Amino acid sequence: MTTLGTRLQELRKQKGLTQEQLAEKLNVTNQSVSKWEKDINAPDISLLIELADLYETTVDYLLGRGEKAPVVTTTKKSIDDLVCRIKVLSSDKDKVNINLPFALIKVFAKDGEFKMLKDKNIDIDINQLISLVEQGVVGELVDIESGDGDIVKITVE
Repeated sequence: MTTLGTRLQELRKQKGLTQEQLAEKLNVTNQSVSKWEKDINAPDISLLIELADLYETTVDYLLGRGEKAPVVTTTKKSIDDLVCRIKVLSSDKDKVNINLPFALIKVFAKDGEFKMLKDKNIDIDINQLISLVEQGVVGELVDIESGDGDIVKITVE
């Protein structure tokens, strides 16, 4: 079970923020953020909604009372400036971490599949993924944990 501090740190890092940047956004000190993430202190209750909004999640998730729904947003960024991150952790403890710029995916994708992924037994319709990203869909697109312990996450950022 993860703590509030662990969830806050994980979400901050997913957003690509430093403790100082987060502190500035929330009008608190970076020492406060550090103490939250170390579970020494907790944010003021009035900041929980602001944190949930900033991290595009729910207060329930921050407090450990709910699942974090996949966050999908739209962006005006060019597809060539985005990266597809695929993480797979099998129940056998095999790990696959793939970070591919979409500019590269577009060049090497053939017939809706990407050979590098297919070789890792990751079956993704790349043309569909490219289509979604070209429409501006970004964020955590897939977050699966199977009953036998396999975990798959696909994020576009």
